[in-house]
Order: sequence, then C-alpha cells, then structure tokens
Amino acid sequence: MTIASDGAQQGAPRRYRAMRDFLQSMDDTLPGKFEITKEGIVHDMMSPVGRHELTALRLRKRLEKAMPEEIVAHTGEPDVEDEPEGVMRRPDIMVIAEADMDVEGSIDPRTIVAAVEVVSRSNPDNDWVTKMRDYPLMGVPVYAVFDPRTGTGTVLTDIHATPDGPRYATRKDFVYGEDVTIADWTISTKDLPRYESETDEQP
Repeated sequence: MTIASDGAQQGAPRRYRAMRDFLQSMDDTLPGKFEITKEGIVHDMMSPVGRHELTALRLRKRLEKAMPEEIVAHTGEPDVEDEPEGVMRRPDIMVIAEADMDVEGSIDPRTIVAAVEVVSRSNPDNDWVTKMRDYPLMGVPVYAVFDPRTGTGTVLTDIHATPDGPRYATRKDFVYGEDVTIADWTISTKDLPRYESETDEQP
C-alpha cells in the first residue's frame, strides 16, 4: 500500500528526506515493512513469515554455497538507498561483497551484485512492478524475482536507457524446478515452497 506520494514523483530531496526521517522516527512502532519509491512510502502491512521466509532462507544458502567466500547473500537491514533518486528499498536478499557492507548507514545500491525478491502475497505489485522499475534506476545490475504464488520467476539484467528511464533489457523467465543463473552463479530452484492458502504468510 502506498501511503504518501505527491513530491516523491519529482524526487524532491527535501520531501524524500522528510519521508526518510518519518520512517526513522517510527522505529518499530508499526508492523510490516516500509520502503520509499517514486510514489512515496510503500507499506507492506504483513510481516513476511512462513513460506516467504523459507524461500529466502533456501535461496540464501544455495547462493552462498555457490559463491566465493567474500561474496554474501545478505537478508535484513540495512536499507539500500539512492537519495538523489528518492528511492529506498530493502531487498529480501542482497548479493554483495562483504567488504562493501562495511559502511555507516544505508548500502550504496551500486555496490550490489544482485537483488533477489520473494513475492509477497499481500503486495505482489511491489516486486513485479515498482521494484522492476526502481532497481535499474538505482543501478542494481541484476534483479531476480521468485513468486511462490505461481512457482515461477524471472531474472532481469542489462540496464539500458529508455524514454521512461533506465530499464532492464534482458528477461529470463523460469519455473520452479529449473536451474537459474543469478549474476555469475547458478542454483537450483527445486523444493522451493509455494503458497497454498490465504494464511501462508500470516503469523
């Protein structure tokens, strides 16, 4: 759910900073996950648990098994922030060199090797629409989407300029059970869980 918009679409730094300060002031007083996109503050009201988190866990473990030790598949904070563009995201998994995490505050999106998202049942457009736009805008070179609703996904690469701004030029769709390549590493998608009922993400 988008709960603020207006000047965020112009990327106004002052408005963006006001939204950022508001989220920091809220701390952990409201449930769910907050991000800032071009439309404003996006609030995913459900805390992702259950099969969403199991998917992220299995993907993280498979990626880290395939990657060199200095590259990690990190889950959780901090946020990935591009203040000039007025965008702040928190990928379910960020593939990044461990050394590039040694910073104060938010992660520079241009240090990320890949962003991986597990689609939320409560707000799928956040992963399939707005992040598909925001990640190339932020300079994230690879964006992988896993959708437990359908047992499918896609990997997007090759940022190029378009009249609507930077977009991914290459899209490789997959179905669960196939091997998938994210950046330089290929992992299995076997045994990834699917959502089976409306309560799969409920605590």
